[in-house]
Amino acid sequence: MGNYEPVIGIEVHVELNTKTKMFCRCSADYFGKEPNTHVCPVCLGLPGALPYINEEAIKKCLQIGLALNCKVNPRSYFERKNYFYPDLPKGYQISQLVFPLNVAGFLEVEGLGGSRRIRINRAHQEEDTGKLTHVGNETMIDFNRSGVPLVEIVTEPDFHTSAEVKDYAKKLQRIFRYLGVSNADMERGDMRLEANVSVRKLASHLSSGNTELPNYRVELKNINSFRFMTAAIEFEIKRQIEALEKGEKLTQETRGWNEAKKETYLQRSKEEAHDYRYFPEPDIPPITTSRGKVDELEKSLPELPGEKTKRFQKDYGLSNAQASVLTEYRNSAEFYEEAVKHGKALDVDPVQIANHIINRKVNIQETLPARVVEEILGKKAGVIGDAEKLEKLSKEAIEENPTAVGDYGKGKENALQVLIGAVMRKSAGKADAGKVRELLKKLLV
Repeated sequence: MGNYEPVIGIEVHVELNTKTKMFCRCSADYFGKEPNTHVCPVCLGLPGALPYINEEAIKKCLQIGLALNCKVNPRSYFERKNYFYPDLPKGYQISQLVFPLNVAGFLEVEGLGGSRRIRINRAHQEEDTGKLTHVGNETMIDFNRSGVPLVEIVTEPDFHTSAEVKDYAKKLQRIFRYLGVSNADMERGDMRLEANVSVRKLASHLSSGNTELPNYRVELKNINSFRFMTAAIEFEIKRQIEALEKGEKLTQETRGWNEAKKETYLQRSKEEAHDYRYFPEPDIPPITTSRGKVDELEKSLPELPGEKTKRFQKDYGLSNAQASVLTEYRNSAEFYEEAVKHGKALDVDPVQIANHIINRKVNIQETLPARVVEEILGKKAGVIGDAEKLEKLSKEAIEENPTAVGDYGKGKENALQVLIGAVMRKSAGKADAGKVRELLKKLLV
């Protein structure tokens, strides 16, 4: 990039998985449904229809804000964002600008230069629009999506590489899924990315020394995959630098990404906030959030993926790569920790368990955590599978561990692991753990 430094800000829209829409009681589960069947006078923008707030959506928006280290505004307001487009039936979108629910947050990202903190300007609540489908020379409008709860997370222009943007977007997706506020499926449109890209000249060849923002920005609109976003940003940076080197003047504009041609293309000139003529939504009262409510929501947050990744490295000796894979989804992290508990009784190393789950691509929906440990033990050389010998060892373990036998009789499943562990020790780790499990169950009936 030579004498230029990219300046990038990101806007992420995520649809919330509420049962009903943001300002009416229509079902928000619109995906794959017959067009225009989940609609009412409110989400169709018919005269006289008044909105009322979906409190569950507000709660989920606040949870997102807290997970992103935001401050919660004790009093926030909805506003009307005015513009014309066929998929916006009211002629305005109910959104937030001046006093949003969440402000001044941050998220740590990894880039080429290591870890950096990205400032988050706001995480605000709004409603989604309808969906346009182009068929030949005709355009169809489906309003099933109109009014679905949406949260927009807006960063400051703190990114300098596409790698940082990708890491940020992936971390956001994981947070949404851990919180349980959205599926964040980009192919379905649950999560959509927009980037504002510009470049500025460095003050010197050695260091940026220039914090002044460029007098233009190019918006890359509605990118629906991490790969497309990375490619679009890298192309746009190259295009802008080449234009500036030729002495051309760059202007505010919105561009899309053409995957077939691997290039961005002009859609329209870029609007500013004042072009939308924001003004307070007169039909919705202010949202008040008490300190007590904020404290309650903070306590309800689960351990987030970033924290869990660090803990897995510290507690279980995993590499960052291993921990990141296992914490990608909340249920996969819980599966691993359950397997570690079983493995502890049998002296199976947590790193070995992690490698087995990752390398064997264990289907956690169809496999019990204890089974993972048994498979690891069963792979050891000289596995004992002889039924008579296993029965002899199992009976000895039962006789020597009356407490565990009693606990198992009371319904404590972990007691079975104690007995399996005893058999494994007697066999120097060579017994077929799966067969031992089944044999013990029969003997303990």
